[in-house]
Amino acid sequence: MEAYPEYEGEPDVVFTVHWTLSATDDTYTGSVYGSIGVTLTEGGTFTPFADLTKAQVIGWVHNAMGEEQVAAYETGVANNIASQIAPTVVTPPLPW
Repeated sequence: MEAYPEYEGEPDVVFTVHWTLSATDDTYTGSVYGSIGVTLTEGGTFTPFADLTKAQVIGWVHNAMGEEQVAAYETGVANNIASQIAPTVVTPPLPW
C-alpha cells in the first residue's frame, strides 16, 4: 500500500493498494495483479494504518473495482489454470 504521511489531519492515509489474486490446484497456479486507488471520504470512518486489517483492505479493493470486475479477474485466473491443465496450443519438440 502507498500512503500519504498526512492527509486531512490524519496520519498515514492509504491512497493506493497493490493487490494480487492467486489460485492453485496443487499443481498449477494462476495469478493476476494490479493496483487501485482508494480515497478517504470526508466524514467517513478513518482507521489508523496500524489498525487496518487484511479483510478491510480487501473490502476497499472489491468496492473500488465492483463485483463484476472482481468476478472477471477470478474467472481469468481459473481459465489460466484450466489452460495449463489442458493446453490448446503446444510446442512439441523438433522431430530431428
